[in-house]
Amino acid sequence: MTSKTSSGCSAIVCRLDFADTVEPEPTPMKRANPPNFDATAFRDALSQFATGVTVITTRAESGQLIGITASSFNSVSLDPPLVLWSLATKSASMSVFQANSHYVVNVLAADQVDLCKRFATVKGDRFAGVSHAAGDSGMPVLDGALAWFECHNRSRYQEGDHVIFVGQVERCGVHGNAAEIAPLVFQAGQFHTLGSL
Repeated sequence: MTSKTSSGCSAIVCRLDFADTVEPEPTPMKRANPPNFDATAFRDALSQFATGVTVITTRAESGQLIGITASSFNSVSLDPPLVLWSLATKSASMSVFQANSHYVVNVLAADQVDLCKRFATVKGDRFAGVSHAAGDSGMPVLDGALAWFECHNRSRYQEGDHVIFVGQVERCGVHGNAAEIAPLVFQAGQFHTLGSL
């Protein structure tokens, strides 16, 4: 059936007939059912979710600066201030991030696509020629980042082929011209930015 929305547009309303529906008896969920899709289909579905892009930075015990690109960033709690991100267990940087007490989550702006690609693909010194400053914990904060979160490495949880890092934010900041700067967005394998609706 067709109905009018508050904006005056027509919308198709789907009606489900529950008259003959038999509610199944609830059963305890002891384990998940096997997936009915392959890895490609799963990746394709996940790629439709638009995310911001971050570079997670830290400093190894040797003094070497480490940075990796990550889109798996999210807020967890306001009190205490907690954020999370995840890293593949096979990542060469895993041991450093596991052991370090602090790291910085740098939220990238739309004009930092090159930085995103650099920290995702470059072998060797990814910080060569990259402007940055040390935060209070000594971890690198990237110049030009739209926002940054300096975090204590509070806890880690391995799930599947990734480790989830939960960071307690000790300091954070926003670019002085953030209101005029577009964020970098990744969706369906492509880089985008935002526009007002």
